[in-house]
Amino acid sequence: MVMSEIKSFGLHLLGSRWFMVFSTLLIMSVNGSSYMFGLYSNDIKSALHYDQTTLNLVSFFKDLGGNLGVLAGLTYEVAPPWIVLLIGSIMNFCGYFMIWLTVSDRLANSKPHVWQMCLYMLIAANSQSFPNTGALVTCVKNFPESRGIVIGLLKGLIGLSGAIITQIYHALHGDNTKALILLLAWLPTIVPIVFLPTIRIMKVFRQEKELKVFYKFLYILLGLAAFILVTIILQNKLRFRRSEYIASASVVVLLLFIPLAVVIKEEFSIWKSKKHPWNDHNQLTVITQSPPGASGSEAKQTFLTTFGIRNIFKQPDRGEDYAILQAIFSIDMLILFTATTCSVGGALAAIDNLGQIGKSLGYPTHSIASFISLVSIWNFLGRVLSGFGSEILLAKYKFPRTLLLTLVIVFSCVGHLFIAFGVPNSLYFSSIIIGFCLGAELSLLVAIISEIFGLKHYSTLYNIGSISSPVGSYIFNVRVAGRLYDTEAMKQVKASGTGEAGKGLNCFGVQCYKSAFIIISAATLFGSLVSYVLVLRTKTFYQSDIYKKFRNEAIDIENEMEAKANATGTAAVVESASDNTIDVN
Repeated sequence: MVMSEIKSFGLHLLGSRWFMVFSTLLIMSVNGSSYMFGLYSNDIKSALHYDQTTLNLVSFFKDLGGNLGVLAGLTYEVAPPWIVLLIGSIMNFCGYFMIWLTVSDRLANSKPHVWQMCLYMLIAANSQSFPNTGALVTCVKNFPESRGIVIGLLKGLIGLSGAIITQIYHALHGDNTKALILLLAWLPTIVPIVFLPTIRIMKVFRQEKELKVFYKFLYILLGLAAFILVTIILQNKLRFRRSEYIASASVVVLLLFIPLAVVIKEEFSIWKSKKHPWNDHNQLTVITQSPPGASGSEAKQTFLTTFGIRNIFKQPDRGEDYAILQAIFSIDMLILFTATTCSVGGALAAIDNLGQIGKSLGYPTHSIASFISLVSIWNFLGRVLSGFGSEILLAKYKFPRTLLLTLVIVFSCVGHLFIAFGVPNSLYFSSIIIGFCLGAELSLLVAIISEIFGLKHYSTLYNIGSISSPVGSYIFNVRVAGRLYDTEAMKQVKASGTGEAGKGLNCFGVQCYKSAFIIISAATLFGSLVSYVLVLRTKTFYQSDIYKKFRNEAIDIENEMEAKANATGTAAVVESASDNTIDVN
């Protein structure tokens, strides 16, 4: 290719939808820092002399921030995706940097109050909802008929990101967990900023090869997960030197960039076909833009329509676009909220306490790091397999995603019972089961919300549905696990006659978490029963063609473009499509 053609293809590539998917993959790969809390939680506990209840309170604000994404959703309603991503990057740096200053004793003043640490953690964790909304929701809107697969891939990478960042952290800082907090401050901040211009909404006709491209991404990411899993096993059996950590992290970064080769190949094929844009309507991209500013009366009407204030209790049919308040006050949302509060809340309690669970059961420090990575890897597999698997089952057999969600919740009880009874070496299996089930539940939840309540206000509804996670985390992590742990720890202190029953309590033995996880297991089982109610309510809906609406919309746009082509002449159409984009406003 001559230089002009190289430049032309380069501009096409950077503005293409598949490059946007690649950008989103990288953003998601560093956006799961909340799952790494167990790796540095002991630093917070020891540096600030917290008991377990106080540490779990800080952990609750992490879960609250990570799932309280309503602000991000509402911002997405009125601002372009790049604004949402930028806000998230700023918040991430501010939150984790303050935590690092505190834990590393670099603040000139006295130790911060508990409420200040909770605020820092809330800001740091809440920053993740902005990339989740700005990048993930944009991708779902760009691929509405492949939403299960898209959600599975992107949510899966969020789950895997904990293991990815862990490998990078070991390469840069060895076992210095305080330095990990500083890494969490700058790495997830920089990556979204680099890709700000590439994340935008594009409407496309579904290409025949679309699923094949996603499967290529899947195979690459499965290879990445397999490599990290093997690396974790080796790191657990052997003591890696710094050079070996650097080598493993380099392979991880290389595997993250391999999808770019797939993107270049696909977009080069599309770029070559641009000279004949009307020979294949599958290559046409339609970029939607934000509507111009409305007058006062129009803005008021838009507000009433968006929130559904006039028809809160008059919900449309499932699959149609619900207004925000219509969805919030629907029975379906109430059922989803209750089921996931019980199931996801219990899983988060297990993950956030992994460091203390491992310590109480006598596992070595390097094994605890392995548990965190195992949760991350199987979280990834749960999200990816539930996304791809539920899409296949739905397309071929009309198998409801709601039923799959119910089965996953039941299975997660096994992991909790392993912890409750402290079976020898069972924490490895618990990490796998709980990580897999949590990932699958979160992936299925956001897919179900998009199908039942529509995509018009998905950015907000997606985040509203996620509020169940911090609610469940507070109940089971702070009120149940934290308090019962401290109660048992104080019993041990009094029985031994040594130490002080106060700050920095540590508990040892199976009894530390037994009662808590028996309660969590029972609550999770109750959540599965509630979820089954939604299965019965949505059985008829999932037996219908739930994606017919989007195919009809694509046909309407195609007919409109063909009519425009016939009216204006082929030459004019080719010129207007020279950059492969058409403004629909």
